[in-house]
Amino acid sequence: METIRPAAVAGLFYPETGRELGRAVRALLAHAPANPLVPKALIAPHAGYEYSGPIAASAYASLAARTTRIRRVVLLGPCHRVAVRGLALPADDAFATPLGVVPLDHEAVRTIADLPQVTVSVAAHAQEHALEVQLPFLQVLLGNFSLVPLAVGQATAEEVAEVLDRLWGGEETLVVVSSDLSHYLSYAKAQVMDRATAHDILSLHPLDSYEQACGGAPINGLLLVAARRGLEPHLLDLRNSGDTSGDHGRVVGYAAFAFTEPESP
Repeated sequence: METIRPAAVAGLFYPETGRELGRAVRALLAHAPANPLVPKALIAPHAGYEYSGPIAASAYASLAARTTRIRRVVLLGPCHRVAVRGLALPADDAFATPLGVVPLDHEAVRTIADLPQVTVSVAAHAQEHALEVQLPFLQVLLGNFSLVPLAVGQATAEEVAEVLDRLWGGEETLVVVSSDLSHYLSYAKAQVMDRATAHDILSLHPLDSYEQACGGAPINGLLLVAARRGLEPHLLDLRNSGDTSGDHGRVVGYAAFAFTEPESP
């Protein structure tokens, strides 16, 4: 019997109804700057759409040239609520949002199931927002696609990279890493730290601390694969919650990156 992981943060991080959600995502994408890239991988933030939605839209708008070719999304993000060793798959067969149901790619899942760092955890996915908030953007842009969702806990860059290499595929596969940057610093301090983090990512230099990015483990795995495969990173957007909400007190940093393969323009 097929099981579906229901939306956990609809009405909290993004609008609760399908109509409102579709309208909100399309508006965010419409205001995002266009670019000529053809990304193989993205890094996008995962806060409430009021705060990080415009920056996430900057990442997803870069897919405009290849939306019809993407059929599978490998989605990685950090665990915020449950401690996990390695990378955790869900036990469910699909993920739901108010825009509909996204099936898991069970064939792809089987290709990584023998890896010791890959586990199955219902708890890690049950209330996790980092992956869920990315799905509406993908649903609006791609329509029908399958998903390989991985909640990344305590994992080395090599462990993440090994999983990504097995799932890399061709132009039909998009890799998305969900991560915010600095957390609860003053506006000025956040700008300094986030610029340094962006420089590290653009240099394919592994992040030293989760204080730079809550998704540091999946980011470092992606950076390792990017260096090995000759991918080129591009900074698409770099802002924080002070820029989007107007509150310059303790802010959270957000960035959007695209990674293109050597043959891409």
